[in-house]
Amino acid sequence: MARYTGPTTRINRRFGQAIFAPSKAFERKPHPPGIHGPRLRRKISDYSTGLNEKQKLRFMYGLTEKQFRRTFDKAKAQRGVTGEVFLQMLETRLDNVIYQLGLARSRQAARQFVGHGHIQVNGHKVDIPSYDVKPGDIIEVRDRTSSRQLATRNLEDSQYRTIPAWLALDHDALRATANRLPVAEEMEQGINLQIIVEFYSR
Repeated sequence: MARYTGPTTRINRRFGQAIFAPSKAFERKPHPPGIHGPRLRRKISDYSTGLNEKQKLRFMYGLTEKQFRRTFDKAKAQRGVTGEVFLQMLETRLDNVIYQLGLARSRQAARQFVGHGHIQVNGHKVDIPSYDVKPGDIIEVRDRTSSRQLATRNLEDSQYRTIPAWLALDHDALRATANRLPVAEEMEQGINLQIIVEFYSR
């Protein structure tokens, strides 16, 4: 299972935002990592801007470059605005849906939660984090004590997180339904999708 296992605070400092769970080190040193980080005044090229934006989104969703590029190519082949279709495909990954529902504390944890077989979709166990959730799909925690205890604990920890309107969750049954595909306002904000599209179109 491909995942980033390096220093997370370094990534947060590199992009100037909490891509991963923020730490006190990130709060103390919000500047870029490295000995020249606090005084770095280097001119940023267009290529560097596109690369940083692409890397930021890739780290957010926890994908390898190969997975990320393959998803982009699929989005490019579909009808519609490429950037929005691309982000929509990332948002409807099963691991991201589990995170958005509050059944896991982070996308990394959600990926592990799915991979360990705690989730079923439409009555069938699914342990593939990249599974594409479609409108009408029913996502639920498997009827096992360990699975339901873990999900309940995670829900309590994330009770103040707002569940996007395209998903509906039954807290007691630990069951959710994907009502429709997410729209632009309900997806990850603060990402310049056009720059990413231009970066891959070079």
